[in-house]
Amino acid sequence: MGLHSKYQVVLVCVLLLPALCLSQFTDSRATFYTRPDGGGTPTGACGFGDYGGTENSGRVAGVSDALWRGGAGCGACYQVRCKDTKLCSTDGVTIAVTDMGSGDRTDFVMSLNGFLRLGVNPSASEQLTKNGTVDIQYRRVPCVFDGSNVKIKINENSRFPDYLAIAVIYVPGSNDVVSIQISNNNGRDWRPLRRAFGAVFDISNPPRGPFKVRVQFSGSQTWVESPNNVIPADWNVGAIYDSGIHA
Repeated sequence: MGLHSKYQVVLVCVLLLPALCLSQFTDSRATFYTRPDGGGTPTGACGFGDYGGTENSGRVAGVSDALWRGGAGCGACYQVRCKDTKLCSTDGVTIAVTDMGSGDRTDFVMSLNGFLRLGVNPSASEQLTKNGTVDIQYRRVPCVFDGSNVKIKINENSRFPDYLAIAVIYVPGSNDVVSIQISNNNGRDWRPLRRAFGAVFDISNPPRGPFKVRVQFSGSQTWVESPNNVIPADWNVGAIYDSGIHA
């Protein structure tokens, strides 16, 4: 498949027909990066912080612009499998997006924990790492978090009480976070947050909390509202709060 045709498939699949991503594979290439624990980097461009290093048991990746989608692709899950029938497992690995990055015509720069899952056995995985970059197929798949609610993480750039930046994490299924709003009067008025970078939405001079939160996910024009206040009046940088929302 040519480069132009490949990205036409990606755009149609991810932007227009998300269900298509759950069945059809796209050809591409993948490489990896290393950290001492084999997991992801806590400084990834999605703004997840430490969560970005440990999400999905550290099986994470930085992705190309086509999959990054201005940060909307943060948190998405993909099944990735390599194509060498002698070395590669049939199912491959499920990877979560926590960063942006590409190598030599790659769509995925995977953590070592993820890349090692491509091989049919440990020796095959070792050979794949020696190859460095491998031919792959990938498709979007639902993220699974064992029934956990969606959670709100206070980004490390926040400054109480003048600047609030948050990321929505533990989003199950195949939903992308499109918009976030907060309310400090039980939902009578809502204040929009802007996408600052990656998965991080922010607001300067926020009203005094506590806040309810509502989130708009891809594929729906409706808002999903937290049943109770989520962010306390004395919110803390780096804290993670349970939204009570099931996406």
